[in-house]
Amino acid sequence: MDTLKTTHTPVRSDVIDRFLPPECQLSMEPSRLDRQAAGKPSSAPVKATLLFRRSLILVGTALLTIAGGYEMYDVVKVGGVTLLEAMLLALFFALLAWIAFSFMSAAVGFFVLLTRQQSGLAIDRTAAIPKLSSRTAMLLPTYNEDPHDLMARLRAMYESVAATGHDTQFDWFLLSDTTDPDIWAHEEVTFIALRRACGGHRLFYRHRPDNAARKSGNIAEWIGRFGAGYEHMIVLDADSLMSGDTIVRLVHAMEVNPAVALIQTQPVIVNARSLFGQLQQFAGRVYGPIIASGNAWWHGSEGNYWGHNAIIRVRAFAEEAGLPELPGRKPFGGHILSHDFVEAALMRRGGWSIYMAPALGGSFEEVPPSILDFAARDRRWCQGNLQHLAVLPASGLHWVSRLHLLTGIGSYITAPMWLIFLILGLLISLQAHFIRPEYFPKGFSLFPTWPQQDPVLAAWVFAATMGLLVVPKLLAYLALVSRREERVSFASSIRVLGGILSETLLAALIAPSMMILQSRAVAEILLGRDSGWQVQRRSGGEVTHSEIYRKLAAPTFCGLLMGLSAFAVSLPLLLWMSPVITGLVLAVPLGLLTSWRSNPARLFATPEDKHPPPVVLRANELAGSARIEATGALQQFRRDAELLRCHLESLPRISRRKFGRVDVPLATARMKIEQCDTFDEAVGWLDGSEIRAVLNNATVLQHVVGLRGGVAK
Repeated sequence: MDTLKTTHTPVRSDVIDRFLPPECQLSMEPSRLDRQAAGKPSSAPVKATLLFRRSLILVGTALLTIAGGYEMYDVVKVGGVTLLEAMLLALFFALLAWIAFSFMSAAVGFFVLLTRQQSGLAIDRTAAIPKLSSRTAMLLPTYNEDPHDLMARLRAMYESVAATGHDTQFDWFLLSDTTDPDIWAHEEVTFIALRRACGGHRLFYRHRPDNAARKSGNIAEWIGRFGAGYEHMIVLDADSLMSGDTIVRLVHAMEVNPAVALIQTQPVIVNARSLFGQLQQFAGRVYGPIIASGNAWWHGSEGNYWGHNAIIRVRAFAEEAGLPELPGRKPFGGHILSHDFVEAALMRRGGWSIYMAPALGGSFEEVPPSILDFAARDRRWCQGNLQHLAVLPASGLHWVSRLHLLTGIGSYITAPMWLIFLILGLLISLQAHFIRPEYFPKGFSLFPTWPQQDPVLAAWVFAATMGLLVVPKLLAYLALVSRREERVSFASSIRVLGGILSETLLAALIAPSMMILQSRAVAEILLGRDSGWQVQRRSGGEVTHSEIYRKLAAPTFCGLLMGLSAFAVSLPLLLWMSPVITGLVLAVPLGLLTSWRSNPARLFATPEDKHPPPVVLRANELAGSARIEATGALQQFRRDAELLRCHLESLPRISRRKFGRVDVPLATARMKIEQCDTFDEAVGWLDGSEIRAVLNNATVLQHVVGLRGGVAK
C-alpha cells in the first residue's frame, strides 16, 4: 500500500518521490474576504447575449412577483390592512419572489432543451476520445464510510479510466478523515486488496489524524503538499461515480479552455432502493435537465460548485480559494461547512471562469434513503449556508456569485418563512372568528367597515402560486417526450406522466414535514447549536421504526394543532388547509412508507434502472462481491503482518508536538497498557479514542500487538 505521510511537513516516502516532482509543494493561503479583487482582467467579459439572458430572468421574476403580490394585496386590503395582514403580505412577496425565480429558470431551461440550444460549456460527448497532455489527480475524501462499498466505486472508476487508454495521466488519492479506529483499519486492509487487484501503482492512501476543517481542510492539505504536481483535480464524494469517458472529456475541456477554473457536471442519482430514494432519483432525472439547462444558460462563466463531481484547475484553486476561518463561535463562526459555493465565488473574484456542463452525462451520485437521513444531511448544509451571511459582504465578489450565496441561504430560510406564513394566516382567521369586529372604528365614518376578504380572489391567487410550482414539472415532461433519445430511454411516456403525478402527490405530502424539520434546524442554529459532523447513511442503510416515531413526532403534533385551530374557525378553513395538515398528521406513516425498499422497475423507473451505465454496473457488481472480514482495529493489525507494516510506514516519522501539549487519550492508553499482561486484556480496557491514539503512535501500537503471542506471521 502506497501511503501519504500524515504530517504537515513536506517529508514523503520514497514511493511518492518516484512519481511526484521535488517541487510538489504549493502554497495555499486563506483568502481575505474583505480584500479587493486581485486585479486580473475577467477571463469572460459579460456579452450582450448574457446580459439579455440575465435581464430576462430577473425582469420576469420581478413582474411575476409584482403581479402576484398586487393580487394578494387586493385580497387583504378590504377593510384596511392590519398588522398581521401586513406581515402576511410581506412574507407572501418574499416567498413568491423565490418561487418566481425558480419558475423563470425552469421555463428558460425548457426552451433551451426544446430548441436544442447550447447551455453551459460546450463539450461534445459524441466525438472520439481526445488525447490528453496534462496530469490530473482524482481525490476521494472519506469519513467513516463503508470501506467495501467505497473501494468498489473507486475501482469501478479506476477501471473505466483505464479502458480509455489514458490511465497514465491520472493518479488516485483516497484521503481519509475517518475517526472510527475499526473503520480506519478496515479501510487500509481493503485498500491493500484494491491495489493488489488493480496493480495500482497510481493508487494512494492518506489518513489525517486531526480532521481540521473537515472535507475542505482535507483537500487544502493535499493541495499544499502535492498540488503542484498536477494541473487539475477532480473532487469526488464517497458516493460519487464518474465514467472514464466523462473524466477524460472534462480534462480535455480544461486543457483547451485555459481561463476556466472549474467545470461542474450534473450528477444523476442512481442505486436508490427505498421509495424515498426513488422519488428523489425520479425527480432529479425528469426535472433536473430543465433546471440545470436553465441555470447554465444564464449563469454563463459565473457558474457554481456543488462540492463534488467537478474538475478544478489546481493553480486557480490554490491561488484564490483558500478558505478563511470565520470569526465568532460556532455555528456561525469557525470553519466554513458549505465550502463549495464560497470557493467558486473566490475563484471567480480572481478572474477565473466557472462553468456548468449539464449535457455531458456520465456523472452519478446516491441519495439519502429516508426522510430522516435527508433531513440530517440538510441540517449540516443549513448551517453551512447560513454561514454564508458572513461571506456576502466580501469585497470584489461578482454579483452572480453573491446571488448563488443568497440562493443557498434562501433554500433554508424559506422553510420557517412558510411556517410563519401559515401561522399568521391561522391567527388572522382566529382573530376574525373570536374577536368581535368594530364596524364603526374611532373617528367620523358614514359607512361601516366590513372585516371580510374576497374568497374567490384568494382562491385564484392560491391557484396561480401553485401553478408556478407545478408547471415546471409539466414542462419537464414535455421536454422529455420531445427528445426521442430520452423518451425511448424511459419505460413509456404514459408511465413517466403517471410517475410525475404520483411524485407530485407524494412530494406535496412530504413537504410539510420537511418544512417543520428545516424550520427546527434554522431555529437550532440561531440558538447557537452546532451540527457537528455525523456519518451519513447511504442508500443501503436502514432506518428504525423507533427513530421515525421519535423524530417525526414534532411534525405530527404541529399538524394536529393546526387542524384543531382551523376546525375551531370553520370547516371551509380546515378543508382549505387540508393539504398541509394531512401531510403533517401523516408524517409518521409517510416516514415508514418511504423508508421501505421497493421495486424501482415500476412507476419511478429511470433509464439508469433499466440499463445501468457500465461504471454503475461494475461498481454494483464489485459491491456485491465477497467482503473482507471486518474485525476490531487492534485485532486486525495483530493478525495481518502486511497491514501492520504498511500502517507503520504511513505514520509520521517524527512526532512534532507543541510544548506543553499533552495527548490525553494516548497518555491514558499508555497507562492502561502498562497494567495489562495480555493482548485481549488491553483491547478490552481501551475505548475508541484511546485505540485511535494508539493507531497514530508506532511505538505503542507495536507494543500492544506484541503482547502475549506477538503478531501473526
